[in-house]
Amino acid sequence: MSKIYVLDTNVLLQDPNSIFSFEDNEVVIPAVVLEEVDSKKRNLDEVGRNARLVSKLIDDLRLKGKLYESVPLCNGGKIRIELNHRSFHQLQEIFVEKTNDNRILAVAKNLSLEEETKNGGRPVILVSKDMLVRVKADAIGLISEDFLHDRVIDNHDIYSGFSDMYIDTEQMNSFYEVHKLPIEGQMSEPYHPNQFVVMRDALSSSSSAIGIVNQTGTAIHKLIFDQEQVWGIRSRNVQQTMAIELLLRQDIPLVTLIGKAGTGKTLLALAAGLLQTEDMGCYQKLVVTRPIVPVGKDIGYLPGEKEEKLRPWIQPIFDNLEYLFNTKKPGELDDILAGMGSIQVEALTYIRGRSIPDQFIIIDEAQNLTKHEVKTLLTRVGEGSKIVLMGDTEQIDHPYLDAMNNGLAYVVERFKEQKISGNVKLLKGERSGLARLAADLL
Repeated sequence: MSKIYVLDTNVLLQDPNSIFSFEDNEVVIPAVVLEEVDSKKRNLDEVGRNARLVSKLIDDLRLKGKLYESVPLCNGGKIRIELNHRSFHQLQEIFVEKTNDNRILAVAKNLSLEEETKNGGRPVILVSKDMLVRVKADAIGLISEDFLHDRVIDNHDIYSGFSDMYIDTEQMNSFYEVHKLPIEGQMSEPYHPNQFVVMRDALSSSSSAIGIVNQTGTAIHKLIFDQEQVWGIRSRNVQQTMAIELLLRQDIPLVTLIGKAGTGKTLLALAAGLLQTEDMGCYQKLVVTRPIVPVGKDIGYLPGEKEEKLRPWIQPIFDNLEYLFNTKKPGELDDILAGMGSIQVEALTYIRGRSIPDQFIIIDEAQNLTKHEVKTLLTRVGEGSKIVLMGDTEQIDHPYLDAMNNGLAYVVERFKEQKISGNVKLLKGERSGLARLAADLL
């Protein structure tokens, strides 16, 4: 049976192409949604870009017919702008204020009541990313759904970058001797290039080894940088050992690190970047940046030059650099960085149009990037550069993103089959006992 989907504003602002995601059903956009989209189109952020794209898509559809009646879509469905059914009579005793959300609910409810009076009337479904709008819809007897088409993964089942394997003693001894284990017949689950494998002896609880699947997928090899000390930092757990391997490998230009606060993502990435930039000379510069998304209420405009404005946002990076350089006095780190000249702290705002060759690029808090933003970043990477994206997909401050549709998860899932990328999900917090307990309990 054909259905009618009424779209909330946040669905269009999250994914402008959402109007093509409902197969051969009818998509209805209330007039108040167009007003909300219009109010956002002058924004200079991702929301403003999506508002402008929605406006262009609808304007293009206008050329195919009368939008207040219905216009066919390329997927077999239809779309129409709903100018009627705005009566607030059905909701005035339940929701007193005529907010935009309540107006959208009124349109969906009136459409649903009209369809119920018809023979073979179609179900009316309100689609919204706003949980409270869906709760309100349920309260007035209206069917509602979240928009799930933009999800990269389901049920938080993101690719971890490693798996366990049980082998016999003979195979374990062979791996220790020749540092290689043929993969055919060994792994029952699908594997990916540069995926780590924790091998355990099926008959012995104490014997184990860590290997990495080669880029052709034919064998598991011994780690190249096992037990490597990086700028004075040693790995404290298995996943940190895996992360160091990826960070130091010249043949893996894209690395993604996922983990809770305190798992060592930023510290390891900075240490590996400093080693390869300053000591080994593999890269000309170490570029560090992070999205400017506040936690809690925004503190507003900041005084000073670009570097001074960025300092509050980049302070976590400087905290890790102070630890790596073992600075004790105020201003000592600034003097060191000024003398080195090869460490650059940049804002994502100025990344468009740039080409960044021969540099080690670190993007912290990448979970707050949208799919479009992360695409913009990766397409800036020049020849000979390495980029590291890291963050915690459970700590998202962006209002239109969640653990299953953010830019970091998008990159992890889309690149897991590629030979040039590697991913590790760090599990154990190493900042302190208190930080580890807080990450687990809070």
